[in-house]
Amino acid sequence: MAADFFIMSLPARKGSHVELGIALASGKRVYMYSTDEDIYHSETTATFYHLPEVKKLVGAFDCFWERLIFHEETNEGGAF
Repeated sequence: MAADFFIMSLPARKGSHVELGIALASGKRVYMYSTDEDIYHSETTATFYHLPEVKKLVGAFDCFWERLIFHEETNEGGAF
């Protein structure tokens, strides 16, 4: 609860999804990272993944980390 934001790295297990729900219910900023495009398939992912407040990025981890730092430093509310 003391965290400023929540990061979920996929694939994730049940406990991570519980934490995701808690973060969303608490109004935390939520970032989701995956190495593949499966994150966008609504048929095989949790509904939570597709909420507008969940910022998603697919690709190399270095790219995710750089964009996360930029997003947090600038408090940019738009696209991640």
